[in-house]
Amino acid sequence: MDGPLTSRRPVWLTAPVLTVAVLSVAAGIGQFAVTTAIGTVAAYFGEPAPDDEALAQIGLPATTLGVALSVIRLASLFSLPIAAQADRFGRRTVLLTIAAVGLALSALSALAPAFWFYVALVALARPLLSAVNALAGVVAAEEATSKDRSAALALVAAAYGLGSGIIAVGRGLLPGEPDWRIVMGAAVIPLVLLPLLARRIREPRIASDHLGPVGLPGHIPQPYRGRVILVATLTGTLTLATGPGFTLLFVYGEQVLGASPLYLSTLVLAAGPTGLLGLLLGRWGSDRFGRTVTAAVAMASTGAAIAWGYAGDILELSIGYLIALGTSSAFAPPTGALVAELVPTRIRATVAGWETIAGVLGAALGLLCFGVIADLTGSFATASILVGVIVAVASIGFRWLPETRGTELEDLEDPDSERGT
Repeated sequence: MDGPLTSRRPVWLTAPVLTVAVLSVAAGIGQFAVTTAIGTVAAYFGEPAPDDEALAQIGLPATTLGVALSVIRLASLFSLPIAAQADRFGRRTVLLTIAAVGLALSALSALAPAFWFYVALVALARPLLSAVNALAGVVAAEEATSKDRSAALALVAAAYGLGSGIIAVGRGLLPGEPDWRIVMGAAVIPLVLLPLLARRIREPRIASDHLGPVGLPGHIPQPYRGRVILVATLTGTLTLATGPGFTLLFVYGEQVLGASPLYLSTLVLAAGPTGLLGLLLGRWGSDRFGRTVTAAVAMASTGAAIAWGYAGDILELSIGYLIALGTSSAFAPPTGALVAELVPTRIRATVAGWETIAGVLGAALGLLCFGVIADLTGSFATASILVGVIVAVASIGFRWLPETRGTELEDLEDPDSERGT
């Protein structure tokens, strides 16, 4: 039995969804390796200052580090044309191709001879791995019915978090000062397993039936443009806080607050069940109260948690990080379902690409602000409070999006609707 309507198991437990979830694990390993290793990369290629200022111990100026992380984040802008190809050539072919190339580039960064060479390699890998995660969500959404869609998307989000946790905990368990080259080289493992996963990935039935030419990559037909812009803006605003809040955890925790790599890795390990709880709450709220209400509450809570966490000591950072991780995880199922249920199949991968771009721009802006303000004030507190308040207030924007709970994707297919040119 092939279709989601005839499966005896919940859709999110079927092979097609579980397999793309494994690809999200691989994307999490490839992308979060940069987050966990960047502190030691900076120390390896830089030179810690002899004075007592905490920020000087990073090895590179905070602004330089912020620019490098922003470049890596901004590279994900190219995930839009990459993801959009899945609306032309199918989900399966594009997904497997970009996973292979993205993981290979991430693994090659372990051989980087200089800091900016390393940045270049991981920046090239970033849009590919971002598109992998986006398309995994598209496939999961298209395999599921309305009642299972939030669960399938929660699984994909949890899988990405699992990949992040695997690389973080693995780094923390390495003896002594963890070698960043070993951390980055871990991407070889999912790369080797990719041929086995390819056997279990299929083209979703609805994609096989409804894909077609939609114009230039990234084109959104006018009837859907307003809602896509709004939901993308809200997603980008959330990452204004989560981008620096999650990316700078190891840099800020180790180099500024003096936490050990093992402590922070344990914190990331504790974030696993926290994120899972958030995903379950997000799924429950999405199906019970609706996509828009649940997403708005999760977004406001995330902004508040980041604002509080980076304004205190290591305990407050830990608590704020865990709360933000949980609430941002709760944001994923309702928003993912909302995005899938707002547009027809022929542009769904393209819209997922726009969502990724919005997240990239928000995260890059947040990282840059954190770096610059930290250099100017010697503290991350002001930046964290500023972006946290912005995110919390912006969550009101969900009231202007239509509620899509109960929508089946087949109902969105209109053969007479406008196509791109």
